Amino acid sequence: TMIYSILPSILVTAVSLLAPHSHQHFASAASLDKENEVKSILKRMESDVLALRDEMERVYSSRCDTKTLTECYQSNLNDCSSTFPNQQCMKADELVISTCGDGESCNALWDKKHSTVSIPASLAQAPLGNPGDEEIIESACWSLLAEPYMIDKYKADEEYWAPLQPSWTYFGAHNGLFRKIPATHQEACGKYDPRRRPWFVAASSGPKDVVIVIDNSGSMNDFGRMNIAKEAAITIVDTLTVADRVAVVSFSSTASSVRGYNSLIRATSENKKQLIKAINELEANGATNFYDAFNAAFNALDETMINEATSGCNVAVLFMTDGQITEGPGEVAVISLVNERVEQFAAYYNRKITVFTFSLGRGADHFVTKNIACSTDGIWTPVDDLNGDLVTAMSSYYKLFALGLGEGGNEDFAAWVEPYKFSNPPGKMGTTVSAP
Repeated sequence: TMIYSILPSILVTAVSLLAPHSHQHFASAASLDKENEVKSILKRMESDVLALRDEMERVYSSRCDTKTLTECYQSNLNDCSSTFPNQQCMKADELVISTCGDGESCNALWDKKHSTVSIPASLAQAPLGNPGDEEIIESACWSLLAEPYMIDKYKADEEYWAPLQPSWTYFGAHNGLFRKIPATHQEACGKYDPRRRPWFVAASSGPKDVVIVIDNSGSMNDFGRMNIAKEAAITIVDTLTVADRVAVVSFSSTASSVRGYNSLIRATSENKKQLIKAINELEANGATNFYDAFNAAFNALDETMINEATSGCNVAVLFMTDGQITEGPGEVAVISLVNERVEQFAAYYNRKITVFTFSLGRGADHFVTKNIACSTDGIWTPVDDLNGDLVTAMSSYYKLFALGLGEGGNEDFAAWVEPYKFSNPPGKMGTTVSAP
């Protein structure tokens, strides 16, 4: 996924400090009846990200060249410990890294003539924080070939947006590698994972309807599973955008939608905030009723279609449990229910529901969850208590929807994200346009 980032400041009174695409700029343009100027900005940005996509596809074709691998050796700067060749101090309104300064003097460094790469700490399996996975190493090498293009592009952006400062241009790979220009350091090393950011998921999967089904029966108190499940659900909610619709169903002896919503709601910042609050308030107790859980999920989807509140694209049910059925109809009835509701949904609305199931812990059901996923062309994932990673497993569901994006009628697909908090600069609000 190739990204062109827009980073507006939240200092609404200091226009000279705002990036060129901020809401302040839009509001001013609208008040002066300059709708064409706003349209021109949006058109340019989408054109930029599609051009960057084309460049990345071009250099990807050279990934197996001997020259690519030779020139790559020790040529990548990382955003944690590298000294940038052309580094210079950033202004306090551009970026303040608290560990480097307080904004009064030189508080952060950047290099407009180089890019940096980063990977999550979990992937830094080689010495000195380097990746051990060959595919990630290869991605670092071939994406480096696009650096001259990224440098020229940033120079052109500076001229176009002068006297305002343009923001970063990003590239994110499915394996967790992240490249950006200008080169800057992260405030905390190894914590950034592009695959869990809204801009990446939006471009990778397109608009979608998502129902997250969480087991909060009594056994979820074991091994800290309830907290792990909450973290996974919150991660998924966080990555959704205004183009998506979402509902969260919790179940134990019975099932219900959190916050009392009968259908899916638009994943706006405020709605996501309320859902996350409700997820954090869930407590583990009671029995385990699969039938009620799936029934509630499908009812929410049906209500969404009746109200014409759907995203109009992919539909996913993410079902997570740590146990066996202890209440309500048994295995055969649950499997029959899911297959029947999926078939009805396809017949009534001409939409396909993909069911992703996750079995957490050694005591979790495998028969029902695996059978359901297979019968709906979904994915079943067993997650071990000790060595498993439920957060990564559940938040990777969108990869199945990436197939076909950027091809055929979606060839020039680009996704916009509602303003959200950027990881770097930390806490600042921004929005992004991205393309697969």
